[in-house]
Amino acid sequence: MIDLKLIQKDFQTISDKLSRKGVDAQLLENLKIKNEELKVAKVEYETLQAAQNSMSKDFGIYKKEGRDTTELKAKVDENKIKISEALDIQRIKQEALEALAMSIPNIPDDDVPDGKDENDNIEIKKVLTPKEFSFTPKEHWELAEQNGWIDFERGVKLATSRFSVSFGMGAKLERALINFMLNFNSKRGFEEVSVPSLVNRAALEGTGQLPKFEDDLYKIQDQELFLIPTAEVPVTNLYQDEILGANQLPIKMTAYTSCFRKEAGAAGRDTRGMIRQHQFHKVELVSLAKPEQSDEIFDEMVQTASDLLTALELPHRLVRLCGGDLGFGAAKTIDLEVWLPGQNSYREISSVSNTREFQARRAKIRFKDGDKNSFVHTLNGSSLAVGRTLVAIMENFQNEDGSITIPKVLEPYLG
Repeated sequence: MIDLKLIQKDFQTISDKLSRKGVDAQLLENLKIKNEELKVAKVEYETLQAAQNSMSKDFGIYKKEGRDTTELKAKVDENKIKISEALDIQRIKQEALEALAMSIPNIPDDDVPDGKDENDNIEIKKVLTPKEFSFTPKEHWELAEQNGWIDFERGVKLATSRFSVSFGMGAKLERALINFMLNFNSKRGFEEVSVPSLVNRAALEGTGQLPKFEDDLYKIQDQELFLIPTAEVPVTNLYQDEILGANQLPIKMTAYTSCFRKEAGAAGRDTRGMIRQHQFHKVELVSLAKPEQSDEIFDEMVQTASDLLTALELPHRLVRLCGGDLGFGAAKTIDLEVWLPGQNSYREISSVSNTREFQARRAKIRFKDGDKNSFVHTLNGSSLAVGRTLVAIMENFQNEDGSITIPKVLEPYLG
């Protein structure tokens, strides 16, 4: 959640910054109005409370002097009712302000480039040179079916469209990739954790998926439990409503989970194959850091994901996201896009974001900063999306006869 004090202090500057994310100015104006209404309600309550304190003192003096307290008592009783009503109004105004504030996205960093969508993102650099094929490379779904690795029709039979079943070497490679990624991240100092695939509403509010994106989530009927859209949610919320010691930071973690999302891209886009599925596997990086550490940790997480792709011999590029393409909770994001020769294009395989204190403010994750408690900075990133990595291996390591060579770093994980 954004710091409401910033809105109070300099509404126009914050409004201009959020407009780079496409936030409607009227939404911010409504936020400003509700904030003013809360201030008025607080003043009214405090005025009534001060009057009550004053009358209570007078009541003691009256009794000491033996004066009649009937009229004063009536005023005190009447004021008590007004205080109770004012407190209710203040609570209602507070809840209305917080509900609206929860729908406001994070403020982008000043160095985030301007732009409306992915077409305005800026390429930082390319890593590894794509292989030149002496034949026309096939797309991954052709290779998957030819090699018997992935069965899309059986996925539909078991569930619905955009589910799949892996067989044989396809299933083994998925397991090999998960183990390789976790080991790789652990060697880089990220502690492995295993977390639930179901979380409560508070956890999703903490990382910003709720309330805005509830329609994209799978909810358990008659329970306030949701299937996770990413390991970022449970891993970040491990420290929800806690005050950490400064010496505990940074905390760097990695986790493998299945992820579940109803939303699967624009209609008609990536409906075939494994690029966008309702259930997929992913290895995640999550960090909690002091504010002065977070930029360094961010660069480290980007480098870790890039080095993973390099170890797998997969050409990729780093892209800085523009304001209009930034996620709801992100202050800045770098995407890693892997080269897919079958599609003759780079496609996103990882997204690393620094949310600054946005998530920590919502989830109440703080650390002891001298004599005060300050919010940590939270960071998250894919390292990597397993299905898309498998897709990239199939397309980049394919042979003319349709067979697929296994990357050398994965051979030890396949026996």
